[in-house]
Amino acid sequence: MSREKIFFTPGPSELYPKFEEFLKDFVDNQFGSISHRSAAFKKICQHTDEQLRELLAIPAENAVMFTGSASEIWERILMNCTELETFHLVNGSFSKKFYSYAQSIGRHAHKFEKPMGEGFSYSEIKVPEYAELISTTQNETSTGVQMPEADIHKLKKNNPKKIVSVDMVSSAPIPDIDLSLVDTAYFSIQKSFGLPAGLGVWIANEYCLERAEAINKKGSIGSHHTLPELWAQSRAFQTPSTPNVMAIYLLGRVAEDMNRRGRATLQKEVDQKAKKLYSYFEKKDGFSLGVAKPEHRSRTVAVINTERASSEVIAALKEKNLIIGAGYGPNKESQIRIANFIANTPEQIDTLLNAFEELF
Repeated sequence: MSREKIFFTPGPSELYPKFEEFLKDFVDNQFGSISHRSAAFKKICQHTDEQLRELLAIPAENAVMFTGSASEIWERILMNCTELETFHLVNGSFSKKFYSYAQSIGRHAHKFEKPMGEGFSYSEIKVPEYAELISTTQNETSTGVQMPEADIHKLKKNNPKKIVSVDMVSSAPIPDIDLSLVDTAYFSIQKSFGLPAGLGVWIANEYCLERAEAINKKGSIGSHHTLPELWAQSRAFQTPSTPNVMAIYLLGRVAEDMNRRGRATLQKEVDQKAKKLYSYFEKKDGFSLGVAKPEHRSRTVAVINTERASSEVIAALKEKNLIIGAGYGPNKESQIRIANFIANTPEQIDTLLNAFEELF
């Protein structure tokens, strides 16, 4: 099936090149009608679990659990792994939303906030003594700012008794996060995995489980999809309630194809495309880079300042069936966001930049 439009939106995004093939296999096998307690589903779930573990180097002791979205995981982490205090690195709309979630359920939430477009370095972070959770956003989708992997690893190394949480929603599987050096990480599938929205993936270690069990003995960790319940079901390649079987199946097939291509190859290609994007807009009249420091520029979501209203830029490109994202929140009309996900091929990036040359 030919695709008329090319999507460079930062989620939902361009579909993975083999999406139609994998979807046809799902339909042809009638997997949409099987019971989630059947052997057929367990086989699907196990395959996806195994492919993700290979792709992301997930430790055997960690659980891989499925939820309705990544934002659901915010609440699951807060309810299951904290009692009183949390600490959040905030430099955009999504990291701020996690902070707001903590406040809304009664946690004493601390934050270290940077202006939009600025990132964090380990040396400047002061973690509150009694915070139980350190929330990091490896890739802030709203601002195109990333946190270097080494700085995230240092946070855990120097705060071993605190839960270190990593938002990888718009970057997985590209960053080299050592999942043995953090406690929990999560992502959703509508960005770099190139699939329709509707599935969150939560990775957690045994320390998170121990915290949940200890907190549960003293009070409530909620009733919907608690960590101990999700954990136990995942070990049997099951879910507590009827899941998004199609999304789990498609994610397994996409992860398998990514493993076939090789993660190092995918990372190299993404980095080459990112370099091309940033080099172009650094020199392009009427545009400038939204993130000043190179080490904090996202590899997967390029945020670009525009002198003219971003809606004009977006509309002109749409006439050529090239769909890019607007700036987020207060930067809606002064920035554009361009996804550089795995599904966005080098040829598509060239097509987009050629259109910029022609139009602006």
